[in-house]
Amino acid sequence: MVNTIQAALKARSCVKIISGLNNFDRAQVARVVRAAQQGGATYVDIACDRELVALAKKMSPLPVCVSAVTAPELAQAIHWGADLVELGNFDSFYAQGRLFGAEEVLALTRETRALLPQGTLLTVTVPHTLTLVEQVHLAQALVQAGADCLQTEGGTSAQPQQGGTLGLIQKAAPTLASAYELSRAVEIPVLCASGLSVVTIPMALAAGACGVGVGQAINRLNDEVAMAATVRSLVEAVPQLIRV
Repeated sequence: MVNTIQAALKARSCVKIISGLNNFDRAQVARVVRAAQQGGATYVDIACDRELVALAKKMSPLPVCVSAVTAPELAQAIHWGADLVELGNFDSFYAQGRLFGAEEVLALTRETRALLPQGTLLTVTVPHTLTLVEQVHLAQALVQAGADCLQTEGGTSAQPQQGGTLGLIQKAAPTLASAYELSRAVEIPVLCASGLSVVTIPMALAAGACGVGVGQAINRLNDEVAMAATVRSLVEAVPQLIRV
């Protein structure tokens, strides 16, 4: 399972579909997982819940990533059957006024790595609330702490001033900037996520990302056929020359 993800990252064609760190709605998560599989995504990212992990593993052959913000939860997720874990997807906490500083993320990464079984793939989100310089410094420290992959964010802070294509680019600007800086500061893969669309996925990969993560564009849809079609359009936005 993890080999599939690593191959996609190496080919810079990884597409992760995110159901949401705080989304524990079994029916909704099931729709997202089915859409991800039907649309050709590389893997899915779900909330830390034993029943959700079992559901995703039963429904689809896609690798399952579990996201959480505590080390014990992530370690437990592996015992439940998750294929890999992510410390982060912090976006959902910002509306609550909950921020994650560099020292906290670094400490959580060290704690998580110490608790995970050897060889477990660990992705860590770099908070976009840090300046780009601070993000780079944290990214380099996270590599030393045992992170295997980094993920950018920024869609929640972007405030597009126009609609259409220009608005989509403005929405993705923060995470694109982070992907550019981090991919040049570390040698591990960088996933670009938060606020991406078919317009900006090629930009993310051109900026240096090895893959992309998309959630809201799928979760906001009510129709499962539309969800699968949207996933397919996102996958097809990956430039042909670097697709696995």
